[in-house]
Amino acid sequence: MAGLTHGRMALLGRQSPSSLKVPRGGPCLLLLFCLPLGAACPQGCQCPEHAGAVAVHCSASGLREVPKDIPTDTVLLKLDANQIARIPDGAFQHLSQLKELDLSGNAIETIGPATFAGLAGGLRLLDLSHNRIRRIPKEALGKLSAQVRLSHNPLHCECALQEALWGLRLDPDSADAIACHTSVREEFVGKPLIQALDAGVSFCSAHHRTTDVAMLVTMFGWFAMVIAYVVYYVRQNQEDARRHLEYLKSLPSTPVSKDPISSAP
Repeated sequence: MAGLTHGRMALLGRQSPSSLKVPRGGPCLLLLFCLPLGAACPQGCQCPEHAGAVAVHCSASGLREVPKDIPTDTVLLKLDANQIARIPDGAFQHLSQLKELDLSGNAIETIGPATFAGLAGGLRLLDLSHNRIRRIPKEALGKLSAQVRLSHNPLHCECALQEALWGLRLDPDSADAIACHTSVREEFVGKPLIQALDAGVSFCSAHHRTTDVAMLVTMFGWFAMVIAYVVYYVRQNQEDARRHLEYLKSLPSTPVSKDPISSAP
């Protein structure tokens, strides 16, 4: 009996692929069962999956823009060491499960208020280091609870940047490398930004002083205009009064009657 069973199994093993039963729908149906549920991996990237978590590795792939076909169930997205210069608003809003986003080593110059829309809840790490970022809108990072890396960017230290950093979770290992490439206060050019802020330096005070000076200059200008108008008005009235007096002097005098007024009978 054992030999018969073994023979049948060997026979089944020798059957040709055409003799196997294929479910209705053909080989395409089998292919669908073999594919992951998420979208296809972007071209030039690798998408390994571990314990149900999808990681998209596009490091050093020569990318000039953020891929549009990133799987929606991506947890880790590495776009570092590319040539991305601009990130459109809402580029990652469909990645609700994203935990880590690495954009370091690119050519990013500006960040829009809605660049990271949709990532406020779950994102844990955002790496923007080694880019060309000069200014950061307060709305761009204000709602993120992620730890942010901003080192090695040519930042312009001003009041708007200081307000954008308030409440932001900076990566402690790279925070000291955040420096002022330019600044509204020349003495802090090339100096570590966080150390200056920890020492109580306020770039907003310089902004307020500049605004106050501008307001004083404007008020002085208006005051000078009012004084000039008053002086002109007074001089014009004096000139008109003088002309009127000369006109009255030029009129012939009327003789006054010296006869007493007769009384009524």
